[in-house]
Amino acid sequence: MIANFHTHTTFCDGKNTPEEIVIHAINKGFDAIGFSGHGYTPFDLRYCMQDTEGYLREIRRLQVKYQKDIQIYAGVEEDAFSPLTRSNFDYIIGSSHYFLVNGQYFPIDSNYDYFKKCLEAFNDDIPRLAETYYQSFCAYIHTRKPDIIGHFDLITKFDEIDTPRFLNNGQYKQIAVKYTEEAAKSGCLFEVNTGAIARNLRTAPYPSEDLLYILKKAEAGLVLASDSHTIETLDFGFEDAKAYLKEIGFKHVYGLLDGAFKKDIL
Repeated sequence: MIANFHTHTTFCDGKNTPEEIVIHAINKGFDAIGFSGHGYTPFDLRYCMQDTEGYLREIRRLQVKYQKDIQIYAGVEEDAFSPLTRSNFDYIIGSSHYFLVNGQYFPIDSNYDYFKKCLEAFNDDIPRLAETYYQSFCAYIHTRKPDIIGHFDLITKFDEIDTPRFLNNGQYKQIAVKYTEEAAKSGCLFEVNTGAIARNLRTAPYPSEDLLYILKKAEAGLVLASDSHTIETLDFGFEDAKAYLKEIGFKHVYGLLDGAFKKDIL
């Protein structure tokens, strides 16, 4: 199966319209494409969809127009701090993009300057920051049970471009492993997200290799996703990611086809 289910468009912070993406996907031989606009977050309007109804109308229109060429799904990337009406969407990616500290939302991944404000909010206490992030995210995961868990260790996004704070930190690793095991108990699929590689921020996908071994042991299911914000990255790094997962021991990933998540052999 050739598919991507983490795809952003001009309805949020993507660069291309849904129809441009569908046409590109068809030309690349995709079997399916899933759209996942950033769900509405009233506390931060910079990146989220503000016309969700228009987004859904457009995706439904494209489903009909291109039904003979490709399967199209209207998903959403829901933030853990802003749950949506689930029945409106074909699937949900549940992600955590913020810290909530003393009533103020701090974006984790919008850019490095914003992330430094997160560090300041925790007085550069990395274990406390990690514990807060994963504890909150796991509570959401177990309550909401999204179809797909988005970029689980997003807090490590900037670790390779400046002072490493997480991936070489023993205390952080213990916390991340504990909560990966906890999140895996939900039965939700985890995405293997190549988006930060495409942006030259990471050299490997989310989650990190250590956590992927934990997910393998827990027999968790995976979905390969590019977190695409432009048609050029619709399937970015997929072949390398598949080889990477096979080395770890995974035999398959999941994809949405004919309305259900199904195994796809690596």
